[in-house]
Amino acid sequence: MTDSLHDKIQSLPQDAEALRALILATFAERDATIAERDAAITERDILQAQNDRLRHLLLKLTRMQFGARSERLPEEQLQLGLEAIEQAIAKDEAEAEKQDPELRKDKAAKRRASRGALPAHLPRIEVTLTPEDTACPCCRAAMTVIGEDTSERLDVIPAQFRVIVTRRPKLACRSCTGTVVQAPAPARLIEGGIPTEAMIAHVLVARYADHLPLYRQAQILARQGVILDRSTLSFWIGYAAAEVAPVVARMREIMLTSTRIFADETVVPVLDPGRGRTKQGYFWATLAKVPPAQRVEYQRRDGCASRACARLVRSVRREDRIFD
Repeated sequence: MTDSLHDKIQSLPQDAEALRALILATFAERDATIAERDAAITERDILQAQNDRLRHLLLKLTRMQFGARSERLPEEQLQLGLEAIEQAIAKDEAEAEKQDPELRKDKAAKRRASRGALPAHLPRIEVTLTPEDTACPCCRAAMTVIGEDTSERLDVIPAQFRVIVTRRPKLACRSCTGTVVQAPAPARLIEGGIPTEAMIAHVLVARYADHLPLYRQAQILARQGVILDRSTLSFWIGYAAAEVAPVVARMREIMLTSTRIFADETVVPVLDPGRGRTKQGYFWATLAKVPPAQRVEYQRRDGCASRACARLVRSVRREDRIFD
């Protein structure tokens, strides 16, 4: 071993510059090895974290599929777990792409190949990017467009609340006394109220289609400087419900003309004012074999399920309809 070390020392160059170059090359090789080792450690840690998340998700899936009924997770909670894992994986991939240009190029190509077309009904805002200098770099002659590359990205305009100011000028005749003409005030859904019909529809869709509670909608409005109590939003919804009641009644009539009606109830606790506790209520969903826009109705009922079902279909003779 001593002879081998002696031979290596003897093989070193005698020239100082050559020896310096050899030392620098050795240091560079060492730094590259350290960087490769650090990258491997980082990748190992990332994979370990992903494995831990996947194990956790696997336990949740196993619990949901094979656990006792009381221990099974609802699908919404499982979706939250999936979202967290997907976000963590996307974050790791983004950090990896920043460090590796070739990987970023490959990932971008895959994303372009797998993404679908955006809906045709969405408005298109076209932005044309032309070179700063459109003259030929050789002869300085004007260049001609021979083609173009086109790409589409999905954009959003954040919701913006606005105030509609309605002015109704009063016109009077200078020659005639007491003659004043003014356009009539437009009808409002809520007389004396501040919301437009579009605003009330926005609150309704956010509450019942997007399941956004009214207190959260009030917080969103407050960020824009519009201070409204939750009770005010509740009043808007109740007023709108009274206006659409004839439409709902007509939809129910159409639904009850179907030859087959499906009904299902969901038990929910309902506040029981004056008693200091809740009582058992039912959400009824009825489905008929008619066009989708007319076929579903939801009702909330209290008390016995059989009596609620009887009230639901009391206008229809049971021998004339099939109920499931």
